[in-house]
Amino acid sequence: MIVKEEFLGKLRRYFDLNLYEVKIWTGLLSRGVSTAGELSDIANVPRSRSYDVLESLEKKGFVVMKLGKPIKYIAVSPEEVLERVKKNVKQQAEENVKKLENLKSTDIIQELNNLHTQGVELVEPADLSGSIRGRHNLYNHLELTIRGAQKTVTMSTTTQGLMRKGEGFKPVFEQLVKRGVKIRIVAPLTKETEPIVKELEGVAEIRDAHVKARFTIVDGEEMIFMVMDDSEIHPTYDVGIWINTPFFASALEEYFELAWKQMKKTA
Repeated sequence: MIVKEEFLGKLRRYFDLNLYEVKIWTGLLSRGVSTAGELSDIANVPRSRSYDVLESLEKKGFVVMKLGKPIKYIAVSPEEVLERVKKNVKQQAEENVKKLENLKSTDIIQELNNLHTQGVELVEPADLSGSIRGRHNLYNHLELTIRGAQKTVTMSTTTQGLMRKGEGFKPVFEQLVKRGVKIRIVAPLTKETEPIVKELEGVAEIRDAHVKARFTIVDGEEMIFMVMDDSEIHPTYDVGIWINTPFFASALEEYFELAWKQMKKTA
């Protein structure tokens, strides 16, 4: 049996199998029913490993052991395997989430917080900065930063950036508003942005500003600014700078305040 390495690689990623497992499984699929020895030969897997591999596949629901002598194995249909894998992944994810939720009520988180607090106290303010690459990473860090807001979140973004943030951060914005955090966003508003502006009504105050600037200031202390024009680059090449500097952040927010008063309110 000849199966391309590229195909085996995809199976390993999608079904979370090792190399011997995908070789034995595809070998059995090509035969329907087979013994461990036969599968060892056609899949080019050491005979001493084939029984362990088949036992592992059986536990995962990929194969069924047929009673009798010699022992044979039956391949489960790929559609059924997919459903079983989906079920197992979902169950495992739910268990992991539950473990992490339970962790909140333990002393572990408190000890970690103590370590972090003590560590931050030893860090120079200038060291509390970093470069973030890739829009996915940028938005993850941006969400983490704004979640900690206590008073204000100030944003300047592009037309497409407003739509992305509105869709991705609305639940976070709603939580912040319940805590009394004031959210202000400026962006070039167009017909395209009307639905998202309406959707964020009562959550964030949005004003029209035809300036290409991409930054977020939180509580006048932390800020993240993007150094690239999002309309000219691929998301993977987006770059942002995060800095924790009340001096610079508060100064920029004061300039924002002056410009904000001159901007057109949304209807």
